[in-house]
This record gives sequence, structure tokens and C-alpha cells, in this order.
Amino acid sequence: MTKVTVWNENRHEQSNEEVKKIYPEGIHGAISNFLSKANFDVRTATLDEPEHGLTDEVLENTDVLIWWGHLAHHEVEDRVVKKVQNRVLDGMGLIVLHSGHFSKIFKTLMGTSCDLKWREANETERLWVADPSHPITEGIGEFIQLEKEEMYGEHFDIPAPDELVLISWFEGGEVFRSGCTYRRGKGKVFYFRPGHETYPTYHNEQIQRVIVNAVNWAKPVKREKPVYGNAKPLEPLTVKS
Repeated sequence: MTKVTVWNENRHEQSNEEVKKIYPEGIHGAISNFLSKANFDVRTATLDEPEHGLTDEVLENTDVLIWWGHLAHHEVEDRVVKKVQNRVLDGMGLIVLHSGHFSKIFKTLMGTSCDLKWREANETERLWVADPSHPITEGIGEFIQLEKEEMYGEHFDIPAPDELVLISWFEGGEVFRSGCTYRRGKGKVFYFRPGHETYPTYHNEQIQRVIVNAVNWAKPVKREKPVYGNAKPLEPLTVKS
């Protein structure tokens, strides 16, 4: 069974009554609930736990890590970011949601600012499937429509995605690369844009389907770790004068 850890900074839920009403168990609770129903082995972790809930034991027993952050990116300790980076390079999947684009771990793995335009105006968002052959879009129609969401607009300062899976259009006219995949070392990374804390986005069944699909896509491939360093020849070498 695929082991998933849902990480959430869990700050909005403590201070914003509107967010509490939408996500009474926290954003991490909402996500873990539908992932559990999809038969994943799910645990949660939050910013204020020791080591942000991402101890060596937790990370070693995580196949896919889901990351939601916003207010407190700067509070995530660099040593924890380094541990997560190493696990991704070693094969752990990483799914970065919404404002996690500005997290230390995503910026570290991308090597760019990951900056963008944004606006909160209760706009309709239409997420168009750009790659209908991709397993992350399985079970999704031509698009997903969200009646109210925060706008993210281009330019999104990320490396060109390995695969562009979803593109958003917003009522105000902007577009955005909202579903992007990357390979880093042995690990797979998926950035998925929707999920502003004051909207019930993670209660939407199609959004849930994308995240479930992404977990299945991002889980590690079972194979031996590549061998690095000085290598002996496989065949006898001819001595050249």
C-alpha cells in the first residue's frame, strides 16, 4: 500500500474563522480523508510539530509527500528542507499544492524564484486538460470548473515542465500553467495550482481525483539505486601505449 504523508503548515486554520468552517479538520485533514478513502496509507504532519513532523522515520516511511504552505514558508528549517530534497532525489514523490509554489522545498528543487502574479477576487477558474493521455488526468473531462478561486497568472517563474498537464483560465483573462510535472533524481514532482484556503476547493471531487491520480503517478519506482563513483570496466581494457 502506498504510504502518503500530507504536510500542512496549519496556520490559517488556527486564526481564520472562515477557513475553520471550510476545513474544520485542517486542509491536511480534508486531503488525508479522501486519500484514505482511495486506499492509501495516510499520515499527516504540520509545521509546529517537532522537526515539522518530518522526522527521519516519517520520511523513510513516505512514498509520496504532499505539501501545502502559505504564511510561514520562512519558518521551515533548512535542515528539514535538505532532508526532503534528499528523499525526493532518492525516489520519494512530491506533490506541491497551490501557494506551496513559494515553499523552500519547491524553490530548491526548481532552482528559480517560482514567483507569479496573483489576485483574490472570487473568480471562476477553468482548468483545461492539456494532456489527455497523462495518468494524472484519468477520469477528468475536458476541464474542471471552479466557481470561486484565487487567480494565479503568468509569468510563472519555473523551469519548463517535463510535462504540462493542466492549464488554467481565469475570469479576469489570465492563464496559468497549473499542472506541471518534473523528474528530480529518482523522484517525481507534481505542482498543482488550485487550493486557496478560503475556498472549498479540496472538497471538489474532480480536484480530489487529480490528487489521487498524482499520488499513483508520483509513487516510487521499485528498482535498485544507481551506483555512482569510480567504476571498474565491464570488459577487459586494451593496454594502449
